[in-house]
Amino acid sequence: MRTPAGTECPFYFEDFYRGRDKRECRLLPPAAQHAWSPDLCSRCSVPRFVLANACPRLVLEARVVSGPLGIGRRMQISASCTRTLAEVREPEIGCGHCHEPGPSIASPP
Repeated sequence: MRTPAGTECPFYFEDFYRGRDKRECRLLPPAAQHAWSPDLCSRCSVPRFVLANACPRLVLEARVVSGPLGIGRRMQISASCTRTLAEVREPEIGCGHCHEPGPSIASPP
């Protein structure tokens, strides 16, 4: 779904049907939904991660954190791989193990 910032994000949800006014980030746990607001979508890196890496084993987790000295808020995203069970440092690229080239079949001489 298209976020208020204009990017496509699979975790953003909004419902305005018949007078409803519901917006939420479904990447956040339910307990953290109260800290989220639509303006955080403008600086969120999840749409960029999803566009660059479509690996089904990539698991993203998010939380809302305050900036230095409590000024400003932002989304902090962490990524992990369900195959290697390790933290992924660069979610745009992936863990580096899921899409390794397999053994090639050499033609006989």
